[in-house]
Amino acid sequence: MHRKQQCAKMLVLNYRQRIADKELKEQLEASGAVLIEGAKWCGKTSTGLNAANSVIYLQDEDKAAMYRQMVTTKPSLLLEGEVPHLIDEWQDAPILWNTVRFAVDQRRAVGQFILTGSAVPRDDSSRHTGTGRIARLRMRPMTLWESGESKGNVSLHQLFEGYANIAEQSDLAIENLAFALCRGGWPASVGLSEKAALRVARNYVDEVIELDIHRVDGIERNPQRVRKLLKSLARNVSTMAANETIMQDVVANDSTLSPTTFASYMNALRRIFVVDDIDAWLPKLRSKTAIRTSAKRHFVDPSIPAALLNANPNGLLHDFKTFGFLFEDLCARDLRVYSQTLDGDVYHYRDKNELECDMIISLRDGRWAGVEVKLGQNEENDAASHLLKLANKVDDEKMNKPSFLMILTAGQFAYRRKDGVLVVPIGCLKP
Repeated sequence: MHRKQQCAKMLVLNYRQRIADKELKEQLEASGAVLIEGAKWCGKTSTGLNAANSVIYLQDEDKAAMYRQMVTTKPSLLLEGEVPHLIDEWQDAPILWNTVRFAVDQRRAVGQFILTGSAVPRDDSSRHTGTGRIARLRMRPMTLWESGESKGNVSLHQLFEGYANIAEQSDLAIENLAFALCRGGWPASVGLSEKAALRVARNYVDEVIELDIHRVDGIERNPQRVRKLLKSLARNVSTMAANETIMQDVVANDSTLSPTTFASYMNALRRIFVVDDIDAWLPKLRSKTAIRTSAKRHFVDPSIPAALLNANPNGLLHDFKTFGFLFEDLCARDLRVYSQTLDGDVYHYRDKNELECDMIISLRDGRWAGVEVKLGQNEENDAASHLLKLANKVDDEKMNKPSFLMILTAGQFAYRRKDGVLVVPIGCLKP
């Protein structure tokens, strides 16, 4: 790096290292520009600043009028600055997408721009895809390992490499786990007092309902109906509840909700990265059976459904049914972040015989692992049985055998069972 760039390096006070830092660095070394996208408040700007040498904030009201004029006259002026140059909330000036793409073509160099966005802009036929010029990096709120609540003594990467003789211990007590779930992975809430930290999640939900879902596409939506829809989704988190089930739940507390309106609301929630459903896994099986293809209902962070349900840490400790569903939502968040570093994604499985697996970690190189999420130890044997039945169903002549089978728990001890199934506390896991 040139000395001039070193001097211009952005400083982020009290920055907590993120798993996305390494992926951003690698993307900048391979692409002219990188788009960091994800829910607001998840840390995109700080992560971008940590890698940038200059920045422009499009939501800076003091300069908004000047920026609008530049966008309409000469948008390339907004790209000036030491590289990597960060353009924060680029979707506020969608024309910049093509401007960045053209600049990358002209400069013929990697690591030129970082864009951040907390909403997917409306479709625009004039906007090029950016393929080959602008790479995408999905960010989610902080995992327990990033917030310092997981010891990280069991590595997902090592499990996929065949290391299964685990014998570790978690320091995360069930009371602290309940708090971490309700607080969420919002960087601004980590380190705050319990009362203040829990307020962050509630403020996030209010912001989504009152502002964000309307601003994403300019369509006015009834805030009360949005809240009722979100509450219904929260009541059905970590399930395969059908659209009709959600709609009927909303209608029971509302006047009307047409399928078209429902689809519009759900699309808006996806575009601001609040809803984060898990798709179905479609493996090659030894014998034909119908696999359910519906997505599983999830949020980008478990604090969102917790806030919608008015749950608090103490309440969850007296309502283990709700705690269990929200715990699975937390595990989904962490596993998605961890698996992304391995070039993988998370799915779920359920067939017509009701054999299900909470999560399947599937890597692009064909390796996969089955994961059952259980809050209590009394369900461990049933969970192991489900995992082994699924492994036996998969046709290992057409696809890989599972790299491992794991029960993800809220307990203390990580170990390998006699049947080979791993038991791992979420408070032990890291990428």
